[in-house]
Amino acid sequence: MTWGGDTDADEAASQLVAFVDAGGTLVDTADIYGEGESERMLGALLADLVPREDIVLATKAVARRTDGPFGGGASRGALLSALDGSLRRLGTDHVDLWQLHAWDTTVPLEETLAALDYAVHSGKVRYTGISNYSGWQVATAAARSTAHPIVSTQMEYSLVQRGVEREVVPACEYHGIGLLPWAPLGRGVLTGKYRTGTPADSRGASPAYAGYVEQHRTDRAARIVQAVATAADGLGTSPLCVALAWVRDRPGVVAPVVGARDTGQLTGSLAAEEITLPPAIKAALDDVSAIEFGYPERWPK
Repeated sequence: MTWGGDTDADEAASQLVAFVDAGGTLVDTADIYGEGESERMLGALLADLVPREDIVLATKAVARRTDGPFGGGASRGALLSALDGSLRRLGTDHVDLWQLHAWDTTVPLEETLAALDYAVHSGKVRYTGISNYSGWQVATAAARSTAHPIVSTQMEYSLVQRGVEREVVPACEYHGIGLLPWAPLGRGVLTGKYRTGTPADSRGASPAYAGYVEQHRTDRAARIVQAVATAADGLGTSPLCVALAWVRDRPGVVAPVVGARDTGQLTGSLAAEEITLPPAIKAALDDVSAIEFGYPERWPK
């Protein structure tokens, strides 16, 4: 998400090489990131630096309304036009995973899903996914996607944001949909960097991202961050690794999507693969971050 903005081409190249060298394969972007610059930057790197066939290339089509001839959103015309734009910027003839960035209330779901089916049938897309859908939306889309089933959904999921466990996770498990958590580090809060203030070089200090981070700077989050830090001290690792390992091992999770601004941050995230959280620590983190369940998620009691 930061490529083309906070992350320049040289830093992006360093990140991509480090990621692939570590065995990473899934690279996710979106047509809206940097108003398309993220896709252009990634496409240039895939042409010159990393073989396209070594990457599971994923992008997303945003469902915002526009003044274009198709009105934007998740209409067939707008989606297929957006796909062509993404392929052009990425410099490829297909993407491995094409995702709808959000639900569109103004377009019949059948029209949206027909566009996904056409994209797969045309060969421009290998698999389709969704993002930021509620539980009933996930279930409805999955049930109506019969020709080419939806394989994944991207949702915010972390120790400070577990709301997806109420309805989205059960819907994904029932329909066989993989979960790709975004903001698995609680928008940076779970790294502990905000425990004593706001670092000048952090997103929390950025006018563009301060509100994005502020949502998770709460008393509840502070208790969770303290528990994560305590666990990290006991394991001899970083809070980042503990928080990332926790969400990585949640039921239904395929892979957390990390949004590193530089190679140092990425390397810190990759280190999470070297640790396994002991059951006692998992239980403690589950407890301190627990959310309320009630009717109808847990019924009867």
